[in-house]
Amino acid sequence: MTGPRSAELFEQARALFPGGVNSPVRAFRAVGGTPPFIASGSGSTVVDVDGRSYVDFVGSWGPLILGHAHPAVVEAIADAARGGTSFGAPHERELRLADLIISAMPSIQRLRFVSSGTEATMSALRVARAFTRRNKVLKFDGGYHGHSDGLLVAAGSGLLTAGLPASEGIPPPWAAETISVPYNDLGAVEAAFQRHRGEIAALIVEPVAGNMGTIPPEPAFLAGLQELTRRRGALLVFDEVITGFRVGPGGAQKLYGVAPDLTCLGKIIGGGLPVGAYGGRADVMALVAPEGPVYQAGTLSGNPVAMAAGIATLEELTKLGAYDRLETLGARLASGLMRAAGAVQVPLGVQRVGSMLTPFFCETSVTDEASAKRSDADRYARFFHGLLRRGVYPPPSQFEAWFVSLAHTEAEIDAVIAAAEEALRA
Repeated sequence: MTGPRSAELFEQARALFPGGVNSPVRAFRAVGGTPPFIASGSGSTVVDVDGRSYVDFVGSWGPLILGHAHPAVVEAIADAARGGTSFGAPHERELRLADLIISAMPSIQRLRFVSSGTEATMSALRVARAFTRRNKVLKFDGGYHGHSDGLLVAAGSGLLTAGLPASEGIPPPWAAETISVPYNDLGAVEAAFQRHRGEIAALIVEPVAGNMGTIPPEPAFLAGLQELTRRRGALLVFDEVITGFRVGPGGAQKLYGVAPDLTCLGKIIGGGLPVGAYGGRADVMALVAPEGPVYQAGTLSGNPVAMAAGIATLEELTKLGAYDRLETLGARLASGLMRAAGAVQVPLGVQRVGSMLTPFFCETSVTDEASAKRSDADRYARFFHGLLRRGVYPPPSQFEAWFVSLAHTEAEIDAVIAAAEEALRA
């Protein structure tokens, strides 16, 4: 149960913000109850305004791969802020962060920084349309690529949680330019290209789905998408806002050996500050203003404080053994949750890629949105609150990824597994 101060603040917030929050999933509608208001975070834990401490697996929804308030990131932010928080002009940190990204992801030859993942995907698809001189975009059911108008079709994340097929306020002709098919289904992709021959500008995909829970690609899926888009004259766009620098140093594209035409990034590359980026082939990115005719601008794009936080984060991740440790911790948590469920005979499958994972309350594997929806969301809600009462803060939705950070320890993971077994027994 949420403490009295959090409950009081939530009542105040409901008068100020729609639903009392500034992003929908934070409202706990999918699990019920009142969200704790967080006062601080350090390492692997957060503390709410009532003084309750939680081992955190939300991690600001993915950016905090080093944990909360990592000393190198805090110092980089402070140093940058002392020199000025925003310039609206070029500065050297932009170059340094871009170099770190491009050296890790060779498919990105040139890039543009923006302030959010939504900006990144929206802008990438605008460029794709200009490059191909086509209008339609192909995406996957349950794939969430931000809240721009054309992408809120069969979307995941908060929309999947709320059971909404799309958003109000979007003119039907705009939504009609977006085609959505089941994830991991190459046959459906081929059929869509056949049905809309010569009309599809780009195919956008989370290479590892993270907004309908963690769903890995089938072995030939991503390579098949690359072959289909090349054959059909469309661009392949990887939305690596979640997976970029999360599932490995070169993102999912390096992990699976598939080079997209355009990549969208966010979260980790900003070290917990607002940031996004899109980039890819030089000939495609040459269309972006002022070099080309595709207009996109942003007052805070390349913000020096966000660039500093991103640089510090990526430099920490280059240290020996960082991703090996993330893999070890992620595997320990996943296998432990499975053991806990087995001990109490609860059907639970944990799907994981590196340090992102999701426990699904169902007996079959989850490969797409339809199979994700077969998971017992009510059971997850009970499990969530059982963990919260025991000092563990997982995502407040069955259809979101859990994130492990380098700040978590083996001892904490083991304690969380014990808490999970207790919560499942209750």
